[in-house]
Amino acid sequence: MKILEGLYYSKDHEWIKVEGAKAFIGITDYAQDALGGIVFIEMPEVDDELSAGDVYGVIESVKAASDSYSPLSGKVVEINDELEDSPELLNEKPYESWILALEMSDDTELDGLMKSKEYEEFCKSES
Repeated sequence: MKILEGLYYSKDHEWIKVEGAKAFIGITDYAQDALGGIVFIEMPEVDDELSAGDVYGVIESVKAASDSYSPLSGKVVEINDELEDSPELLNEKPYESWILALEMSDDTELDGLMKSKEYEEFCKSES
């Protein structure tokens, strides 16, 4: 299981990369492994307003369909169009294949997320 330094992690197995007021969100290596072969992803629309904990989309794999939850509040400013035609990129390159980018409305929400070491311990407790 690969966990990268310098990212934030949610209990829903999402990674968050912060660049200024923008947060890129994707699923972790742990999540893609648990899901199995990803065949479809439903993403939010640009300009959607999300609150932390809101469902922003669905990831379908050969095993199941899983809701995806926003770890932060903000406005969707970008989606990764590449995933519409190639959802398997989430399996192949989970940390390079972000799903959406949010313009954060409250960066103090980052304090409630985990750093890499905490996330590693969380994953061990989940197994």
